[in-house]
Amino acid sequence: MGGRVRVHGTSVVFLSWRDATHPEAGGAERYLTQVAAGLAERGAHVTVFSAATHGRPTAETVDGVRLVRAGSRTTVYLHGLWALLRGRLGRPDVVVDVQNGIPFLARLVTRRPVVVLVHHVHREQWPVIFPGLAWRLGWWIESRLSPWVYRRDRYVTVSRATRDELVRMGVDDSRIDIVRNGCEPPLAVTTGRSPTPLVCVVGRLVPHKQVEHAIEAVAALRPDLPDLRLVVVGDGWWSDELVDLAEQRGITDAVDFLGYVDERTKHEVYAASWVMALPSLKEGWGIVVSEAGAHGVPTVAYADAGGTTESVHDGESGILADDRAAFVEALRRVLTDPVERRRLSDGARAVSAELDWIATEKAFADVLRATVEGT
Repeated sequence: MGGRVRVHGTSVVFLSWRDATHPEAGGAERYLTQVAAGLAERGAHVTVFSAATHGRPTAETVDGVRLVRAGSRTTVYLHGLWALLRGRLGRPDVVVDVQNGIPFLARLVTRRPVVVLVHHVHREQWPVIFPGLAWRLGWWIESRLSPWVYRRDRYVTVSRATRDELVRMGVDDSRIDIVRNGCEPPLAVTTGRSPTPLVCVVGRLVPHKQVEHAIEAVAALRPDLPDLRLVVVGDGWWSDELVDLAEQRGITDAVDFLGYVDERTKHEVYAASWVMALPSLKEGWGIVVSEAGAHGVPTVAYADAGGTTESVHDGESGILADDRAAFVEALRRVLTDPVERRRLSDGARAVSAELDWIATEKAFADVLRATVEGT
């Protein structure tokens, strides 16, 4: 019970540009939801501030967590600082700035302890997302301004890879705690493994997720695997480009774009898949790796994508590729070698079983407790 009372009565405010109800929510928001609910269960008073979401109220309470929403994708930061400064989020004992590239810079308006939660550093993503000088400004804010503003505050990240990048940005290693993602047991579904080769991609359809690489890989493999199919779960503003690419490559009959789906449908896709493709430019961890692994689905990802070097155990629970050609060949290897696929499937299931959200929640609560107590 000790882990459940250490933060009892503590007031915690999270500042995040989006919450789990946002159409573009992903693994970072799932992590936020879990640790916030875990803190509330342990007796903390938890508020999550995020951007307004169409169809959702400006304030509601879910699983004991107060959710407050205001502002757009670009104005949420000012709205959050103003709400914190004016006391509209209560009188927190600790503030958590969920830095998704752009920080809230809460330290500028509060003297309370601040913890900065960083899933991954966006150095490679800025020029992909924003043209011209905009990406340079964004990268300067993330890599220079934010470390200076938070030069005395604690950081939490989910992987050693991100910790190392933060250190290179000037954050003292002694101020960084690693609290890994958890994973729930796989949702029980009746769907069995597809009788024909099936690759899945699960995530937001935005440029830095590089779903094009999966589409191109399927096009390259189809001559040898005519029954091969790709199922894409998720949506985003880049979706039309991906649909057009599948048409250009002549494989529209082999690619299913499902858009946003409910949890059961997502797990049915995992259960049917032979392998998951994760061609992201950067991942802090890649929570979908663990979700797929719980169903015995190995992952093929890039070796230089950051947290995937830890979520994917190369050669044990999946394969890490050095470049696009190697990515295609890794998928070929898993799809055509049943012995190798079975071995990687067993490894993926074992690695996923090592992760536990309860342990994640407790570790995060311990960081906040130590921060509030000044230890």
